[in-house]
Amino acid sequence: MSLEKILSISGKPGLYVLKVQTRTGFVAESLLDGKKITVSLKSNVSLLSEISIYTYEGEKPLAEIIQNISKKENKGQTISHKEDNAVLLTYFREVLPEYDEERVYASDVKKIVSWYNTLQAKGLLVDEAPAVAEETAPAVEEAVAEKTKAPAKKAPAKKAAAKKE
Repeated sequence: MSLEKILSISGKPGLYVLKVQTRTGFVAESLLDGKKITVSLKSNVSLLSEISIYTYEGEKPLAEIIQNISKKENKGQTISHKEDNAVLLTYFREVLPEYDEERVYASDVKKIVSWYNTLQAKGLLVDEAPAVAEETAPAVEEAVAEKTKAPAKKAPAKKAAAKKE
């Protein structure tokens, strides 16, 4: 599975998988305990496929960083996210040497390490980082667009052919 349907929900621990869109939001399933929850449009939700990390050259997608950790650890578990901040930052420097030390905090590294370990434990590691962002989960994209009042990307409506009688 790619990171396209993996969510991080503000105020909720762990990661979630997008299941279905509802009238008032969507249903997500926790990767920690498998429980399904309803998430409203007011919640702050991030797709892992849309998250990037600051580097001195620009931004690197999270999928690429997770792939780097996976290569370093031979697709096994990595260090705990509960390690000391100095240990976490030293480890992250090995994985992504060009990360921007002024804009990437230890708390960000803790999340990335925790997310990697969760994805690895569930067998959801990304094999390849996509060169171009593929079409994201439309339900979340529409929910975020509605929340920010920006128009959502929708397929153009088909015109009905007029009947001649």
